[in-house]
Amino acid sequence: MGTNQSWGGRFSQGPAQMVADYTDSQTYDRHLYAQDIRASQAHARMLGRQGIISEQEAATLVEGLDKVRQEIEDGRFVWKRELEDVHMNIEARLTELIGDTGKKLHTGRSRNDQVGLTFRLFVADALKTWQNNLAELVEALSAQAEAHQETLLPGLTHLQPAQPVSLAHHLLAYCWMFIRDASRIADCVKRVQTSPLGAAALAGTTYPLDPLSVANDVGFPAIYDNSLDAVSDRDFVVEAHSCAALIIVHLSRLCEECILFANPNFGYLRLPDTYATGSSIMPQKKNPDVCELMRGKSGRIFGHLMGMLTVLKGLPLAYNRDLQEDKEGFLDCHTSICSSLAVMAGFIRELVFVPERMAEACKSGFLNATELADYLVGLGHPFREAHHITGKAVALAESCGLRLEELSLEQLQSLSADINASVYEVLDPACAVRRRETPGGTGPKSVAKQLAKVKVWLTDNKA
Repeated sequence: MGTNQSWGGRFSQGPAQMVADYTDSQTYDRHLYAQDIRASQAHARMLGRQGIISEQEAATLVEGLDKVRQEIEDGRFVWKRELEDVHMNIEARLTELIGDTGKKLHTGRSRNDQVGLTFRLFVADALKTWQNNLAELVEALSAQAEAHQETLLPGLTHLQPAQPVSLAHHLLAYCWMFIRDASRIADCVKRVQTSPLGAAALAGTTYPLDPLSVANDVGFPAIYDNSLDAVSDRDFVVEAHSCAALIIVHLSRLCEECILFANPNFGYLRLPDTYATGSSIMPQKKNPDVCELMRGKSGRIFGHLMGMLTVLKGLPLAYNRDLQEDKEGFLDCHTSICSSLAVMAGFIRELVFVPERMAEACKSGFLNATELADYLVGLGHPFREAHHITGKAVALAESCGLRLEELSLEQLQSLSADINASVYEVLDPACAVRRRETPGGTGPKSVAKQLAKVKVWLTDNKA
């Protein structure tokens, strides 16, 4: 096999075909073409400003790179395996289009700092897409929450009936998870947007470059302080994978509840036909396959994070070819996160809840037991004593096959003579929800405040 002309001068022959196939990355890093061209154009403009090449040569390089981009986007570009990666493919085609001036593009840089900037641009763009997709999902969740402020369902701890909450409150809990994800991404982007260009291979360069102007040209506010760190750092990829891991955790939790709530034994929601599948043998089945697949994708997302950490954990300074392993995992992660967020937003918009089934479920499991304990505290009982009395009331009701609110006043007064008829109002699930107006609580005013805050966030963050 022939040598790669970008580095082949030292070699009498090229790599074996098996080696060329093994080290090839252009089959997947071609996805970074737009970012590579953007970075190269900024580099060319800087070379012209600094007088390293002429202004006319810089303009020719920029125009030629526009032509290369157009060829790629039109599907006319011919990718060559022997050129190894997206960077060399683009540079080689540029030189074919504009002649020897194309060979000046790489002046003052190495593929080490070039790929670093290209990949940072791609990751930053991906993260911003995730932010937009998160905003779409938060909007879908908050719309359902707004429509179900008066719908009650059993709140669970340990997956057991605990206290009644509004469905709006339940859905808003997921809004805040995804808002935190977006906030985490915004913080991550600050560190991603640091340009390594100017570090060259590892030690900097003798050319009078202006790396900060290149960074600013591509929208980055900062450059690295150390050239060795610049070409070997992949912390930003790990951080991005970490953001993805938490996003998929939150999606998986939401999926798990949707799967449970769609089961007729819960019956809290009906799966949209457009987001469910059937069985090849059981005609009655309506399976939550979308939620199951999304829940399953958590494994691959976690795997990519662990894979990147493992690549980095033993690397000496500076650049090592191991770092080529940073891209395939992130490309798959990006695809999985984007599709999962988009699908979940569509799923939530079309989800049909069953308020009457939730209301019926609120009658089981003694969800109003805490209300009775708080009522007794209001009558002067210490909380631990009130807790004990309430436990006896639950045991009594259970032994009689009754709910707490179905116990007679005489039965309740046998446990505490202080109890009077006002207890029955307190034991109403709707009353229990209305009384919980502490900040972040499930009370109607608290939920309304949450909805208002989410709307403000959406105004500020939705693209």
